[in-house]
Amino acid sequence: MGIAKFEDIIAWQKAKELTIQIYGLFENSKDFGFKDQIQRASVSVMNNIAEGFERKSNNEFRHFLYIAKGSCGEVRSMLIIAHELKKINTSDYEVLLSLSLEISRMLFGLVNKL
Repeated sequence: MGIAKFEDIIAWQKAKELTIQIYGLFENSKDFGFKDQIQRASVSVMNNIAEGFERKSNNEFRHFLYIAKGSCGEVRSMLIIAHELKKINTSDYEVLLSLSLEISRMLFGLVNKL
């Protein structure tokens, strides 16, 4: 039995969690360029999973999963610089970095299953 809707995909659920946490963490940031970029990158992960799934073609789904994986890498890259610039504390950094790595592995697994 396959997945009926994108909301059932665990990688999408985790990406939504990542997005909510990033929005909360950077909510009061005055660095609007950085805030906008990391928030958009996190939303891109979940939205590309959703869009690819809705295309109803394995080839197109795979393509969008690769885009989502790239956005996940962008989030990680921005988390690294945010931590080094002391925009986020070590605890938040480790939690979000771990979550983004988990999502990336899940996306790679989905790509391989297709």
